[in-house]
Amino acid sequence: MVTSVFLTVNGRRHEVMAATHTPLLTVLRNDLGLNGPKFGCGLGACGACTVLLDGKAARSCVVRLDAAAACENVVTLEGLSPDGSDPVQQAFVKAQAAQCGYCLNGMVMTLRAFLDAVPNPDERALKEALRYNLCRCGTHVEIMRAARIVAGLEMADPTEENGGT
Repeated sequence: MVTSVFLTVNGRRHEVMAATHTPLLTVLRNDLGLNGPKFGCGLGACGACTVLLDGKAARSCVVRLDAAAACENVVTLEGLSPDGSDPVQQAFVKAQAAQCGYCLNGMVMTLRAFLDAVPNPDERALKEALRYNLCRCGTHVEIMRAARIVAGLEMADPTEENGGT
């Protein structure tokens, strides 16, 4: 049954007319016009649709609209930092961690939630955090470099180490 549901996304309150069992991803993309979260598998397995629900990473393709409406805020890639200044986004740019770009939403959002919870991880923890986000085009090396950069385990520019000379 279609009903009126109120949902706060990226700090803005929206009224959506949909069945409460509708996947959050469908509402984000079709009703709110947000393109950050991607439909990858529809099973919560690939991570392309990851959003933050009250700061925790969640697969929006398997989160029901009524569950999302119970959250204070849903944050998509568009709401993470509209100008792209979030350190995770900046690290992905510096590491040139995009090839096809389909997985990047999930990688960025998962990494953002992880670093908020674990501010000083080691590389093993970074790998574990991103373990269930699938990249189909093979840019894993660059994605892990971006993760190391934002975690402070690697410098974005090797010349930074010796003062730029």
